[in-house]
Amino acid sequence: MAQIMIVDDSPTDAHVLKSMLEKNGFDTLMADSGYKGIEKARLEKPDLILMDIVMPGLNGFQATRQLTSDPKTADIPVIIVTSKNQEVDKVWGMRQGAKDYVTKPVSENDLISIINSTLTN
Repeated sequence: MAQIMIVDDSPTDAHVLKSMLEKNGFDTLMADSGYKGIEKARLEKPDLILMDIVMPGLNGFQATRQLTSDPKTADIPVIIVTSKNQEVDKVWGMRQGAKDYVTKPVSENDLISIINSTLTN
């Protein structure tokens, strides 16, 4: 089954996402910052990354841009999962290279559907 990395500095949000993914048969990796997410993505090569935006240090927009522009990680799709629900944030996230943009709280069915669709494209 696909391995998905969750990059989120909120232990609660990360736990909720991890539970949803594992219940649906996915393996998970965790990173609690943009920097750690980039480092782990280069080492572990997950099949997909769920990226939060609001994090200290390197935010999710910056981390997504670095991942999608680095030849070592550019082939790993990034889905932004955030509480930022403004259209301008979505547009900016997609411009950084994200494949999709989902706002929290996300329904399990919607998230799994988006992940499966992204992994098959």
